[in-house]
Amino acid sequence: MSYKILIINPGSTSTKIGVFEDETLLFEETLRHTTEELAGFNMIVDQKNFRKKVILDVLAEKNFDIKTLDVCVGRGGMLKPIPGGTYAVSDDLLEDLKIGKQGQHASNLGGILAREIGDELGVPSYIVDPVVVDELMPSSRLSGVPELPRISVFHALNQKAVAKRYAKEVGKKYTDLNLIVVHMGGGVSVGAHDHGKVVDVYNALDGDGAFSPERAGGVPSGALVKMCFSGEYTQAEVMKKLVGKGGFNAYIGSNDARDLEKLVNEGDEHAKLVQDAFYQQVAKDIGGMATVLRGKVDQIILTGGIAYSKHTCEELEKRAGFIAPFTVYAGEDELLALAQGALRVMNGEEEPMKY
Repeated sequence: MSYKILIINPGSTSTKIGVFEDETLLFEETLRHTTEELAGFNMIVDQKNFRKKVILDVLAEKNFDIKTLDVCVGRGGMLKPIPGGTYAVSDDLLEDLKIGKQGQHASNLGGILAREIGDELGVPSYIVDPVVVDELMPSSRLSGVPELPRISVFHALNQKAVAKRYAKEVGKKYTDLNLIVVHMGGGVSVGAHDHGKVVDVYNALDGDGAFSPERAGGVPSGALVKMCFSGEYTQAEVMKKLVGKGGFNAYIGSNDARDLEKLVNEGDEHAKLVQDAFYQQVAKDIGGMATVLRGKVDQIILTGGIAYSKHTCEELEKRAGFIAPFTVYAGEDELLALAQGALRVMNGEEEPMKY
């Protein structure tokens, strides 16, 4: 039996939608929202009816009969920390999306819209592997300062999707493998997948692991404290140095890895130094996660937009290939990953998780 799936992935100024038949994409659209259109809404949740109308209008314009849908899937939002998996949008989960349990973010609307449209059609609604997925083992949470525990914020949707894709391609279960997954996009997250759980991961958002196109990663903490209390910067300015203007942006004025590679190819020595440092730091993160898995690593998987760079993948394999073989799944197909999460439940491969 085949299933038709509506995927809803809201961003701050756009809503990406896709309609799949099983894993085959029938069509996708990125619906842009102007600042003026969103200005009248005080809270993220207040945008629900506006975004819902835009989605339904586009589906109607494409002459797609929404009554043929079997399931609706939304991008998961800022919920409480939860294990990875596909979650039915229960009343409790819906309520936490509405209030923004861990913060206000447009992704909170994904599950809300999926639930409302699904309920109207009489079909189930799900979210899959939100960024708040937390499967850390207890020892991974200690930072050295009790008031500053390490937390799990990473590219859970894509990391889990490529890990399960690899397992399927080699004819094994994700829960039978030890994997290191390296997501390289605007942020970099490196996770240790121990028999189906991400037991340790470098926080991709605000201060862990390698620097990336937009983020500073782990920086010298003593120097950071002095910067914070120097009186030269506001809290917002320091945060921007760490998230947004850090990494490649700080060193070469661009958050595009292709720009960095272009400068290196043109003989720019400073750019070459930045590139070498990036490779060194990502490789160190891979090595660190290999120790978490006690050296028993079945495969290292490179993914995200930067994995399109053949040179980057080759350099990382030169540095860390002694740990385990490498597989590359370039890019980040969020719509497909969400569809696959729903399909695993619809086909009976996985039980839906309870929030």
